[in-house]
Amino acid sequence: MENIPELDFSVSFTTRPRRPGERDGADYYYIDRDRFDGMVAAGEFLEWAQVYSERYGTSGKLVDRSLARGHDVLLDIDTQGAASVRRLRPDAVLIFILPPGYEALKQRLSGRGLDPPEVVAGRLEAARKEIERFVEYDYVVINDSLEQALRNLEGIVLAHRSRRHRLDEVCRGIAASFQGA
Repeated sequence: MENIPELDFSVSFTTRPRRPGERDGADYYYIDRDRFDGMVAAGEFLEWAQVYSERYGTSGKLVDRSLARGHDVLLDIDTQGAASVRRLRPDAVLIFILPPGYEALKQRLSGRGLDPPEVVAGRLEAARKEIERFVEYDYVVINDSLEQALRNLEGIVLAHRSRRHRLDEVCRGIAASFQGA
């Protein structure tokens, strides 16, 4: 986010309790189930899913606000959410962040010390199923080295910004400047 201008992070809504050190509006928007259900009923989410016993969702209005400003938007969502985004926004660019292996992910989840062993086991089982869905994505970044993974992610964003269709108006203006020369 620091290295790429005009890239916004979409803060998700969740029903899960706030962990120590987390801030409302920065890490998540923490809301109760009734409000979440109301937002679902009103069609306010671009995507939403129940993950374990909690719900998570991405506000379509907040994403559209960033896009209207000409910014790209980074969503941190699971494979259910990505499939929903693909259905609703077929032009979305999906990037799968892949751990370097099962043992590395197990060590990372256990090493955080945020979840009891049974929750870590559940997350690993969910990861086992989600990883098979990498084929549904446009790009894959293997998160072996954080520095390299960040460079790869930055490269994808910057390359996508150079796609001809995104620069069509600018290119036509430049081409027009040659017509009178």
